[in-house]
Amino acid sequence: MRRRCADQRRPHTNDRAPHRRLRIGYVAADFRDHCQSLFTVPFFSHHDHAQFEIFCYASVERPDDLTRRLASYADVWRDVRELDDEGLAQQIRADGIDILVDLAMHMADGRPLLFARKPAPVQVAWLAYPGTTGIEAIDYRLTDPNLDPLDPLDPQDSPDRLNPADPQHTQSASDSHYSERSLRLPDSFWCYDPLTTEPAVNALPALSADSLTFGCLNNPCKLTDRTLTMWSAVLREVAQARLLLMTPAGNARQNLARRMERQGIDMQRVGFVPFQPRADYLRTYHQIDLGLDTFPYNGHTTSLDSLWMGVPVVTRVGETAVGRGGLSQLVNLGLGELAADRTRLAHLRQGLRSRMEQSPLTDGARFARNAEAAYRQMWQAWCAA
Repeated sequence: MRRRCADQRRPHTNDRAPHRRLRIGYVAADFRDHCQSLFTVPFFSHHDHAQFEIFCYASVERPDDLTRRLASYADVWRDVRELDDEGLAQQIRADGIDILVDLAMHMADGRPLLFARKPAPVQVAWLAYPGTTGIEAIDYRLTDPNLDPLDPLDPQDSPDRLNPADPQHTQSASDSHYSERSLRLPDSFWCYDPLTTEPAVNALPALSADSLTFGCLNNPCKLTDRTLTMWSAVLREVAQARLLLMTPAGNARQNLARRMERQGIDMQRVGFVPFQPRADYLRTYHQIDLGLDTFPYNGHTTSLDSLWMGVPVVTRVGETAVGRGGLSQLVNLGLGELAADRTRLAHLRQGLRSRMEQSPLTDGARFARNAEAAYRQMWQAWCAA
C-alpha cells in the first residue's frame, strides 16, 4: 500500500516565493467536543490571516457547537467525510495547500494513507501525541526543548548548530528515533484552553481531612505495572493516604484491582470514579490533593486539566517524548519542585490556575506566533531545496 501511495505522488507546482501568504491545511476528524479542541481553539483563534490562509479538512461525523466555532476560525472549511484518501488528496492539491498538518496521526480516524500520498509539498505532524508517525512522507514534527532536549554542543561543533532560525540546525542525536525532522517550538508543544471557568478551584481537601488524597484520572490503559509499583511505594511512605482513579465499573476495574494487589497496594485505600462528562470529571479534582503521573507514558491533556483545577502533578521524567510531558508542562509553570507540606500545597493550589493563565501553556497568541514562525522556516527550507 505504501508503494501504491508513493506511485501516486506528483511534483508540486506551488509558488516557491519564501515570504508570500501561505496556505495551511489541517486534517482531523475531531473538530468537535473532543479533547483536541482544548488545543485547536486557542491556536486557530490567533492565526495571522494576513500571512496564512487557513483550510480545515473535517471528517466530523456529528458536528456540534465546537465544530461551528472552529469553522469560524478557518478561511476555508471543507466537510470531507465522504471523500476517500485519494479524493481528499486531489482536493488538497486543487486547493494549492503549501503546508498540511496531521492532527490525528495514528489515533482513531486518522488519515495516514492520505499523507502517504504527499498532497502538499510540506507535511507536519502535531497534537495527537508528541511522537512519530513513521511515515516518510511527513517532513516535520512539532515538539519542544523539554520533550526532546538538544544534546550539549560537541567542542568540534559550530554554535550555529543550535540556530533556531534554521530547522536543519536544530537536531539532536535522539531525533534519529523519529522519521520526521523535529522542530522545537520555543516554549511548549501544548497550548491549552479549558473552554470553561467552571468549576472553580476549591480549598485543599487535606485541610479538612485526616489523610492526603492522591489521584490520577488518566485513561486506565496508561496504568502499567511499573506505574503501579511506583504508586505502591508512595502509599507505603505516606501513611493513611488514599488514591483515587478513573476506571469504569466491571471487568476493567476488577482486573486493575487485582494488578494493584499484586503490587502490594491495599485496595481499602483506593477509590474509583467512572468515565464522566467533562464538567463532572473536572469536579472530581475537588477530591484530590496531589496528582500522580503515569509512566512511561505521562498524562498530557489530563495533567493540564489537573493543573487547571489547582492540583499539581508529581511526574517522573522519562527518556522518550511521551514520558517527558509532565516535565514540559511543569517547567512552563516554573514548578521544578512541589510543596511537601499541606500549608504550602494549599497555597500552591489557590494560585495554580492564575499561574497557568500567565504561562505559555495558555497563551494562544504566543503559541500561534511560534507555530507560524516554524511554518515559515519549513517553507523557506522547501523553497531553498
